[in-house]
Amino acid sequence: MNENKGILLESGTNELEIVEFQMGTNKFGINVIKVKEIIQPIPVTFIPHAHPHVEGIIQLRGEVLPVVDMKKVLGLSNTPYSEQHKYIVAEFNRQRVVFHVDNVTQIHRISWDLIEKPSDMYQGGNSQVIGVIKQNDVMLLLLDFEKIMVDINPDSGINVSSIKKLGQRSRSEKKIVIAEDSPLLRKLLHDTMEEAGYANVEFFENGKDALEYLLSIAEKTDDISEYIQLMVTDIEMPQMDGHHLTKQVKSHPVLSKLPVIIFSSLITDDLRHKGEKVGAEDQISKPEIADLILKIDQYVL
Repeated sequence: MNENKGILLESGTNELEIVEFQMGTNKFGINVIKVKEIIQPIPVTFIPHAHPHVEGIIQLRGEVLPVVDMKKVLGLSNTPYSEQHKYIVAEFNRQRVVFHVDNVTQIHRISWDLIEKPSDMYQGGNSQVIGVIKQNDVMLLLLDFEKIMVDINPDSGINVSSIKKLGQRSRSEKKIVIAEDSPLLRKLLHDTMEEAGYANVEFFENGKDALEYLLSIAEKTDDISEYIQLMVTDIEMPQMDGHHLTKQVKSHPVLSKLPVIIFSSLITDDLRHKGEKVGAEDQISKPEIADLILKIDQYVL
């Protein structure tokens, strides 16, 4: 898998590579950028009183990592793992974790605009599915791995209470646009922004909708700062990812002056250059919400 990191996509192309894995008869996907390696299962050390979704821990090259039982996460615990079962070693949100899956099959290179948002009818409030990819006659489901980990360890997610540590905050009417596909994170960001004094925030669930809104504003003015003072965007989003959104904003004659902060679980030293290449002013790794608020302060206050 590490060899495939040499295929890292050019910044802002609105494409990604998906590692396809199987759970039972269903096919799922994880962004290749999150995947450090794929290994054969090794003995797991059981941890008493751990979360039900955690099988235990393994030691991999001296590092102790938790193993997440994807059968239990997806409600398939009544079926055993296949003989081809694998461990997906992943890294995001500044943490490493191992996902136990039935099999890893192939890598797909696709465009974000081919990824459909799950329908509210079947998604449900607790769904881990954030996107649906149709591959010929087969549907591949993109999972919200950040939510899976927050469900296991709430402290690994955005903590609204951390804003209180910043001290007394004044109210601001500055307009901020946020593009974030996860319903859970949109709610947490809404609450956090309110706590931080930013009440004039417009949320969008993907980059395409956010760009259409920004373009509609740009038609009214030659100075975008009269209407909007800042944009915050995730990277992984159906229809249009955050890198492509940022590239489109920064190449527009009116929107180019709009400061952009990328707030994503994929901000690492190895990938930071991608945000820089598309022109983002700053990049903050999830879940460091207090750092994000301080950066917002710099640009709008």
